[in-house]
Amino acid sequence: MSTSNSVPNQHVSLKDQIREFILKHLAQPKGISSFADGAPLMEIGVIDSLGIFRLVSFLEEDLGVHVDDQEINVDSMKSLDTIEELVLRKRGE
Repeated sequence: MSTSNSVPNQHVSLKDQIREFILKHLAQPKGISSFADGAPLMEIGVIDSLGIFRLVSFLEEDLGVHVDDQEINVDSMKSLDTIEELVLRKRGE
């Protein structure tokens, strides 16, 4: 995965960027060290209501996509896969 140096790698995939944020800021503080790409993040305790807002802030500020209020829902934030799909759709990719 990532090496010990903290210099951002510009070749890191979108999914890996999202995974790294979720792991570092949402999962690890709760004692969760890994999750599958399709795992239901709310059901396994990785993301709660506060975590949703932190995640949306990351998507908007770091990844440069605007997430509309109606897009902040259980379906679009369900898993790493669905979050990546949301970002790709917002970017027009």
